[in-house]
Amino acid sequence: MTSDTVSYEQAPQETVMSLGDVAALAGAIRAEIGKAVVGQTETVEHLLIALLARGHVLLEGPPGTAKTFLAQCFAATLGLDFGRIQFTPDLMPGDILGSNLFNFQTSQFTLTRGPIFCDLLLADEINRTPPKTQAALLEAMQERRVTLDGERHALPGHFMVVATQNPIESQGVYPLPEAQLDRFLFKQLVDYPSIEEERRIVARFGENRGAVTPAQLGIAAVALPAQLDAAAEAVRGVTLADEVTDYIVRLVRATRESADLASGASPRAAVLLAGGARARAALEGRSYVVPDDVKALAASVLRHRLLLSPAAEIEGKPIEALVAELVEQTEAPR
Repeated sequence: MTSDTVSYEQAPQETVMSLGDVAALAGAIRAEIGKAVVGQTETVEHLLIALLARGHVLLEGPPGTAKTFLAQCFAATLGLDFGRIQFTPDLMPGDILGSNLFNFQTSQFTLTRGPIFCDLLLADEINRTPPKTQAALLEAMQERRVTLDGERHALPGHFMVVATQNPIESQGVYPLPEAQLDRFLFKQLVDYPSIEEERRIVARFGENRGAVTPAQLGIAAVALPAQLDAAAEAVRGVTLADEVTDYIVRLVRATRESADLASGASPRAAVLLAGGARARAALEGRSYVVPDDVKALAASVLRHRLLLSPAAEIEGKPIEALVAELVEQTEAPR
């Protein structure tokens, strides 16, 4: 685990940010990531929304599409403590959480912290480890703490999981259980770049021999932890009108009533969708949520929470198309 943590002493103890300040900070983070990452604009936007909404993100895409590198650059721009776990079939829960080891000099057990004790955790290829090990993240993602030998240990306040998985391979992988998928705010699909973006990638990195780090590409922290706290606090102040709240609830409940779906979204999905919509509004400098915020995030919030009915599977209906239909059929407030 590497760390480029910015000291809290560099920022005022109390920082108050306006929504304009939040939008400006997000712009600085985007620009810094752009020094190293070509394209991936939508994915970067979802990471920013999740950061402000205190949510987790699952990135799904084929190998070589910079999912891991993007997570590293994102952490570097925030100046947060970054931890990475490479999930493998032989990984055990203790490899993630840590363990209490007996110290013969003091005759006491001492906690050896695992890599989960960080601000931003990259769970690389999370579907390559068995369910027993995947379950080690459940408490951490929901309650931001872990329990070892009956003792609870708090995780850092900025704790965020960015997980990656490869949708192509079907051998040696373990699908994530619904309980864990439901803890991710977004499932973001990372696709291949456009031809122009791929030309820029090859031009920028074609001469490099071996992997490069964000620091080698000039990525530096542009946000302090105190600023991130203030930005999250500003997001909580964004107005969510009763009409928009009702719209979110009706949209989520519609997934449970659709004949094409065997299982719909949970109430947690509605709560997370509301939080994400608030963050999206803040990034656009608005002090209120509009239905378009909800519509823009609906697919990313819902796609991993829905199970197709057998008939819909036979017909090959994509989840995204069903979500688009539900959005179209659910009347939005004017």
